[in-house]
Amino acid sequence: MKRRPNYLAGLGSLVWLFLIGLPLYVMLAATLQSRSDYSANGPLALPEHLTLHNYTEDFSNGFGRFFLNTVLVTLAVVAIVLLVVPPLSYAIVRGRGRITTGVFRLFLLGLAIPAQAVVVPMFYVISKAGLYDNLIGVILPTAAFSLPVCALILTGVMRDITADLYEAMAMDGAAPWRVFFQLVLPLSRGGLSTIVVFSALQAWNGFLFPLVLTQSDSSKVITLGLFNFQTEHGIDIPGLLAAVVLSMLPIFIVYLFARRALVQGLMGVGGK
Repeated sequence: MKRRPNYLAGLGSLVWLFLIGLPLYVMLAATLQSRSDYSANGPLALPEHLTLHNYTEDFSNGFGRFFLNTVLVTLAVVAIVLLVVPPLSYAIVRGRGRITTGVFRLFLLGLAIPAQAVVVPMFYVISKAGLYDNLIGVILPTAAFSLPVCALILTGVMRDITADLYEAMAMDGAAPWRVFFQLVLPLSRGGLSTIVVFSALQAWNGFLFPLVLTQSDSSKVITLGLFNFQTEHGIDIPGLLAAVVLSMLPIFIVYLFARRALVQGLMGVGGK
């Protein structure tokens, strides 16, 4: 049968592409022109004199330190999630005891508690522990609020592993730790990629905990460092957008390499 072209769908795609492309163009074009040119020509004009001054100026204003702090927080949160969630999800899937079920329900309860509701007692605990204005004081609560969703995702992925595979490993005399490392982890790569991306996004874009639990410039992360572009005389829009572009690049690169496993992991939530 001869296929008829769908002009309506094509038109809708062009409109959608325009709506997505216009903000990206405005953001990228602003980063390549000076503040005076941007103010004179407006956000939609083509840059007349391309420059990378905004990017170099960001690093001279301390963006490099904010970037490094964010990287450290993100790597630490991802490491905690990878150390805690896979063995916990394995125990939930394979365990049949009340303790395991109770722990899983406790983790699911964390999904119903917003960070805004516990930020005041969290501030008190972190201050009493001597971790205020310290990156560790940001890492621990960020990882704690990432654990429930990550446990739910990875548990759903591990439930898709058939019982026949476990029985085959048991017949070979494999110990539980060998089953975990040689069977469960290789078959859960999609779920692992999902929780890595999710926890990295939570840490990289975190704002509430860094805002409440840090104070000095040496402990600031990117989301707080963006406030440096706002002064009493106005906002340096080109410099601010250049910092936003730089802050987007690492997560964008991670997503490019993990997007296929990310989709597969999300499809496994809740089992088949």
